[in-house]
Amino acid sequence: MFNTKRGLLKYILLSLITFGIYSLVVMSHISEEINYAASPRDGKHTMHYLLMALIFSWLSLGIVPLVWFHRISNRIGAELSARNCDYSFSAMDFWLWNIVGSLILVGPFVYLHKLLKAMNLINADYLKNKEA
Repeated sequence: MFNTKRGLLKYILLSLITFGIYSLVVMSHISEEINYAASPRDGKHTMHYLLMALIFSWLSLGIVPLVWFHRISNRIGAELSARNCDYSFSAMDFWLWNIVGSLILVGPFVYLHKLLKAMNLINADYLKNKEA
């Protein structure tokens, strides 16, 4: 479950081939993995991605996904800091790259790359400390 080899190219290609199902699976795993890795430390719980994407996103007219990505980005950034990982990630990356960066078309891809890399680092550290 704790994948440490997620990459942007694989994410894009498999999402295209599976008509978006792969992206749903990856984001679902990310929402579960951050709960396993960070909840003992911060006591928070991130809503499952599928619940947010398939139910609450349309009920809220797109507001809930913005809040969800803001919160998970901050939580991932805090977990990186708590684990002393030398990588910067926060809600600022979501707003600058995914939202504003969509104006230059490549911004959301930069955000996805940063998100996947941040989760790879957290998962690698979680597995290393779990084995120790």
